[in-house]
Order: sequence, then structure tokens, then C-alpha cells
Amino acid sequence: MAVLSKIRQRSLLLILVIGFCLLAFVVGDVLNSGGFQSTPRDVGSVNGDEIAYDDFRTKVDNVEKSGQGITSSQAVSRVWEQEVTISLMNAEFDKLGLRVSEAQVMDVLKQSQDIGQNPSFLNEAGIFDNAKFSAFFNENPALKQQLTARIKEATLNAKFQMYSALVKAGTFTTTAEAKMQYEMGANKVTLDFVAVPYSSIKDSDVKVSDDEIVAFMRKNQKKYKAEETRELQMVMIEEKASIEDEAQVKAELMQLLNGKVEYVKETQKNDTVKGFRTTKNTAEFVNMNSDVSYDSSYVAKKDLPADVAEQLYNLPQGEIYGPYRFNDYLALSKSMGRESGVNAKASHILISYTGAMRANPAVTRTKEEAQLKANEILAQVQANPASFAMLAQVNSDDSSKQQGGDLGFFSKGQMTGKFNDFVFNNSIGKIGLVETEFGFHIINVTDKQDGIRLATIARKIEASESTADKVYNQAVTFEMDANEKDFAAVAKASGLTVIPGIKLSAMDENIGGIQSQRQIVKWAFDKKTSVGDVKRYEVPNLGNVIVKLVKVNEEGLMAIDQARPMIENRLKNQKKVELIKAKLKGTTLDAMAQSAGVTVQNAVDVSIENAVLPGFGQEQRAVATAFALAPNKVSAPIEGASAVFVVMQKSVAKAPAITDYSPYLAVLQGQNAAAPGRVITALKENADIKDNRPVFY
Repeated sequence: MAVLSKIRQRSLLLILVIGFCLLAFVVGDVLNSGGFQSTPRDVGSVNGDEIAYDDFRTKVDNVEKSGQGITSSQAVSRVWEQEVTISLMNAEFDKLGLRVSEAQVMDVLKQSQDIGQNPSFLNEAGIFDNAKFSAFFNENPALKQQLTARIKEATLNAKFQMYSALVKAGTFTTTAEAKMQYEMGANKVTLDFVAVPYSSIKDSDVKVSDDEIVAFMRKNQKKYKAEETRELQMVMIEEKASIEDEAQVKAELMQLLNGKVEYVKETQKNDTVKGFRTTKNTAEFVNMNSDVSYDSSYVAKKDLPADVAEQLYNLPQGEIYGPYRFNDYLALSKSMGRESGVNAKASHILISYTGAMRANPAVTRTKEEAQLKANEILAQVQANPASFAMLAQVNSDDSSKQQGGDLGFFSKGQMTGKFNDFVFNNSIGKIGLVETEFGFHIINVTDKQDGIRLATIARKIEASESTADKVYNQAVTFEMDANEKDFAAVAKASGLTVIPGIKLSAMDENIGGIQSQRQIVKWAFDKKTSVGDVKRYEVPNLGNVIVKLVKVNEEGLMAIDQARPMIENRLKNQKKVELIKAKLKGTTLDAMAQSAGVTVQNAVDVSIENAVLPGFGQEQRAVATAFALAPNKVSAPIEGASAVFVVMQKSVAKAPAITDYSPYLAVLQGQNAAAPGRVITALKENADIKDNRPVFY
């Protein structure tokens, strides 16, 4: 009671202490989690236009459910690109005040086969009926939400079509441009030149510092902008079967070969269980004891495992071969007999006609005309079988014409019915005519293969529980040691290989060739993960992966070691230009060549479009300068792609005058067709895009 009394007397003090402790706990948690920064609620934003997470997640789910076989990360990336593009384009549409009518939206909707060709929306004449379309959705209000989403997409597409038309109209090509294009290829210049290659000065004589590389990047920040990345080292410890595991599987297979005597508790008697060698129901025995079900088909020799094909193919009926290794399995195979002609090889010439299945739209002949032509070709082939390949190349309406009609080997039932029957019911060398739903086929049976039926008990060679435990212990020990010692040294002591230089972006999902490892990527980008941290991950069907974070590259300019290979040679050449210029003394080409230790060279009839100088390749700056010079005048030194040039024009042959520039106009107009796509790329480059996807995915 005395204790309780003292607690009551100090209750206010106790409350304050508890409150202070709770406050300290909360503040500490806030500080440890990165201060007062709140978790973003949106997936990202484009020029301040936020992309809501809930809507984004729904679209990602829909893409994943579309059955296109893409991963979650791929779905996220696809939807992100779509949302960024939509946001940018909507902003452009609003600036231009673009509006589309209901008729324009309906035209876009009708382009989709499930709407434009839907029988529910067609009238008796087979034409789309707007009234039937509206009535259908009025009678099915549950589907109206889907229609609303489709209308929204169609509205966007209609606006984009209008926008694309405006962009294309604004990027017209003039006749003057076409004339210039013509003259760039047709005007010719003959010149003398002196060239001093950059390679004439050793790279070791010109140094490029880190500061110079950084300064160059700052002048070209957009080109050398780098996203935030992480660099890892990785070790894989695979959970694979040991020699002992394989021996155990082999022992189990050997036990299945012969019958054995087992004591049956229910009857209190011994019973003989037949083995693979003596069983009367082989198929049932295989299905009970194999990891791979019994296959009753006949297999040609070429389709058997290469290492044991000879032994299996020539195995007498009832005999057993094995155990033998096949991929990740150990197997026993019993011969169930042989059959002739299980595969066949044939060539054909297809003569199609309008209305035949998969007929090329370019085929305009009638069925009667096709049959007449097929009979004519059949007569030619029968008179001279050696002409089959040539006739196929000239006449066949099938892609196999490129191989002279050769279809290779195929099995029974692989080809359409009548074609299949002709090939498998006739002997090698038989030539005939068959009609199928594809047209008329002139067929030549060129070869056949016999096959063998095998009953195979296959057991997968897998790591045992004991092996899995050893792998786990090895991986855990490696993780602990690598956290305290040098990663590479620990790997070497353990006989493991380090995979270095793995660079990751925040939304990557694959790491070092291992698919779908978002967990590792998220760990690498976690603010709590520091350089030098090591972590182990269990990867299904592989084993254990131990990774170490070795470098953090923040968003900004490229890292110098990454940029140097791209920039160093360019900066070195700039320095070499000044050194080479100092060698080029004199006012004539001969004097300059002599002072630089080179010779005067000549180029005849060179154009700007094909500005190839002998020994140096494309050098447009040098050739363009030669065009601009007065005859016999020496140019100033020119910084080229591979050398410093001094040129002197000898003569210029002007292009013959023409009146029709339409071919050149067409080329330039074709380049303008991609203008809308280039606009989207430019908008993305100049947009303020915030990407919060790594927070959510």
C-alpha cells in the first residue's frame, strides 16, 4: 500500500517521464527515416502534372493481365512511358486549343475490329450503325464504364492525329531544298590537299585532366546527364546437385530395373514386385516411377539425345539402355519397337487463287486458272524432275519458294490432311498434285525417316536436403565474412568468382544476368544501404546470391570514369590540332607538306554527299571548304574527323540543270514523316519529369 501511495503522489512526474520517452522514440524514428520528408503519394509528375498512383496501378494491372507475357517491371515501364507521353501531349493540345467532334472520336473507335466489325453494331447491309452501337450500351449499362474508358482513349488518339497533321504541315519541303539535295550529290570538286593525321602525335604527348573532362561535360550537360545509379559486386553460390546426389538417383534407377520381394503387412506374406525389365504394363510402370510421363510417339534418330542416339536407335525391342545422362536427368530407356516413315521430307509448289486460305492479296487468279496452271507445272516436273526447285522459285505462292519449295522434315499430322496423306502414303520420289484449302500443290516426296518408340524412366538430378543445407551454410558464412573482410579476398578463399561492375538504375529488375530481382535493386537504392554493405538473397531455382554495394552515383553529370572513354579522344584531338597547326609552315601546299613530313595528295570529283578523301574516309568539312574556295587558293588548317587538312580547289564541275526535283523532294518529305515522333522526344528532353516509381515498385 505504501508503494501505491508513493506512485499516486508522483503521478504527474511519471506521466511526464513516459511522455518524454514516447516523444524521444517518435523523433528518433523520424530522424532515422530521413527527417521530416513525407513519402510521395504520386508515382511522379510531368511539368507539375501529377500521375496518381491508384490510376497508374490499375493500368499496370490491366497490362499484366493482357496476356502479353511481360514482367511486372516491364508493365510499369510501359505504362510510365504512356503516361508521360499523354501528359506532354495533353499540355500541347490545350495550348493549341485542339478539340475533336463526336464523329472524329467515333471514326477512331470504328478502327478497332471489336467495335467496327462487331456484328452487334452492324446493320443488315453489314455497315456500322451508330444507332445500334448506342442502343447496345444503353441496354447494357454495366459495360458503359468500359466504353467511357475507350472513348477517352479514342479522343486522345483523334487529337494526336490532328496534332500530327499540323506538325507535318508545318514541316513542308521546298523545291529549293530539293535542289540543294540534288546539288550536294551532283556537284563535284577536284582538290589537292595536305593531311596530317591525329595518330601522328602520340596520345602520351597530350594529357587530358579530370577537370577538363568535367568542364567539357558542363558545356554539354544534356548530352552527358546521368541518372542515379548503383554499382555492385556479386557472388553466386548455386544450389546444384552434388556427385553424391547423382549417385543416389542412379542407385534408385538401378533398383527399378529388376523385380524385388517385399513383405506385405496386410497379408503377412512376401510379394514379388516386377521391375522395369519384366513388367507387363510398361506405360503404367513409367508413369508411376518417372518424373516425365510415358510418350507413345515414334522418334526419329535425329531427335534423340545426340550423345546416345546411336545406342537408343539400334536398341532391340524389349532391351533396356542406361542409366544415361540427358540434360538434368538420369534415364533408363526400353525399346518398344520401330516404325518406318514416321517423318517425311517433301518439296512443293503452291498455286494459290483468290479466296484460298491465307492467299496473298496480290494473287488475282481464279480457282479454275490456278488448277490449269498447276496441271501445266505438274507436266513439266514429271517430264524433268530436276527442274522442280527452279519451277518452285519462279511459280510458287509459298515462302518456301526461296528454298526451291523444300519444306524439310515433318511428322504425321503436322501438315493439312490431304497434303499429309499424299506424302505419308507414297514412296520417296513420288510426284503428284493435291488440292487443299490453300490451293493446288505439286508435291515431291524427297525422303523419309524411320522412328523408334521408347519407354523412358527419367529422374531429375536435384540437390538433396543435405546438399541444400551445405550451400545455405556456405552462403551464410560468406555473407558474414564479407561484411567484415575484403569481398574479393573472401570469394577467392572460398573458390568463388566475383562478378564485378554491375551497374543498376532505380527501375531495373535484372541483375548480372539473373531475371526478376527487384528486391536486390531496391536494397541497393535504399537510403539505409551504405557503400560497403553486403547482403545475401535466396533466388529460386538458382541458390544464393551475395551482393556488395561498391559505389553510389548520384543524379547529375556522368562519372568521370564513365565519361572519359567518350570524351578523352575528342579533347586529345583538339590539343593535337594546335600541335599540328604549328608544323604546317609556309604559304603553299608543297611547303606545308614538307614542313609536316607528309606529301600533297589529290582527290578527283568528290561531292559533299559522298565526301571521301583517299586514305581518310568521309571528311565533309574539308570537302565543303574546297567547294567554297576560289580556284588555286590555299585554305586555313581545317579540323577534320581523322586529321588536320589544308585544301586547295583545282576545279568544280557544276551539276547539270534539271527541271524535275521530285525524287529528291520525296526523300526529304519521307524524313519529315517522322516529325511528330521527334517532337515527343524533344518535349521529354525539355520537360521537368519527377519519377517516384522506385518508392512504389
